[in-house]
Amino acid sequence: MAIRPVQRTLLRDRAYEAIRDAIVAGEIEPGAIVRDAELAERLGLSRAPVREAFSRLVDEGLLESKPQSYTRVTPLVTADVRDAAAVVGAMHELATRTAVPRLFAADVQAMRTANERFAAAVGAGDVDGALRADDALHDVLVRVAANHAAAATITRYTPLIRRLERRRFGESSCRSAGLHDQLIEACASGDAETAVTVTAEIWRSLADMVDLTPDD
Repeated sequence: MAIRPVQRTLLRDRAYEAIRDAIVAGEIEPGAIVRDAELAERLGLSRAPVREAFSRLVDEGLLESKPQSYTRVTPLVTADVRDAAAVVGAMHELATRTAVPRLFAADVQAMRTANERFAAAVGAGDVDGALRADDALHDVLVRVAANHAAAATITRYTPLIRRLERRRFGESSCRSAGLHDQLIEACASGDAETAVTVTAEIWRSLADMVDLTPDD
């Protein structure tokens, strides 16, 4: 049996996830120059997987690169976030419409549990915990919908939105918990149309937040 070169892919993914998460968290600030040799040393990797991660992050809009000159973190540009939010929101609406008729009681309970964690994290000012719980809630619908193109689009563009959500954390989070409750109840009753309407409202709230945020 042929031995597949999986290790390189794992290292590339590890580098990508670590650098992406640092950018989203603001640990690597907008406008900061990033160097493959420096990050490779910090991550305990060779430069090759870091360079591959840079290429992917450039494609996703978190890094920008000028050949033979620099690679740096992109500024937080509200127009870019608004565009990403419109696309991700549309994919979540599609996932919701597809998933609601397929949900089992265990799926709805998973959403309730995630929203309880979300509300608790918001109350404690735990940004990371709130965002993880928010992802877990909506991921139930994305998983059940099983639309791989929609899921891939959500995965690709959500980090652009998360940078802004972290900056403006708390301003719309409490309202989100209430909208989550409405979404869950619609899902529990099998009301796909209402669930889609609430999902759209969740993303409208985010769009309003984008409009109130100045560019870096």
